[in-house]
Amino acid sequence: MTNYSIGDLATRSGVKVPTIRYYEEIELIAPTGRTAGNQRRYDSDALDRLRFIAHARAMGFSMESLKSMLRIANHRDAPCEDLDALVEARLKEVDERLAKLIALRTELASMLESCAHGTVADCRILQVLSDHEECRAEH
Repeated sequence: MTNYSIGDLATRSGVKVPTIRYYEEIELIAPTGRTAGNQRRYDSDALDRLRFIAHARAMGFSMESLKSMLRIANHRDAPCEDLDALVEARLKEVDERLAKLIALRTELASMLESCAHGTVADCRILQVLSDHEECRAEH
């Protein structure tokens, strides 16, 4: 059985030691034991779980969704409808954010295009930023 220190676990997972301790605090991960010197020890399952957590967080899943995913994962024979729902909800959030970013990009490009590149006194960019109603789209 592989036995990792918290530092080894951090290096192998790419998750910082304080974050691992935080995940322990909120019971997402637990050491499999301690040394005689009371140092935490973790097995390969803990490393796999930590990598799962890190990947889910990198994909923007909330801590609440992540906890739900981990609970669901403990029931290997259950249908994956609940997991599907969590991913669908995250996808909807991403789509909404993407739409806002596209609108923002369009507005920034429009501002730049409308600038005559003359003097600051006549700068269209400053005019648009001063009056939100000058914007062509909601962002």
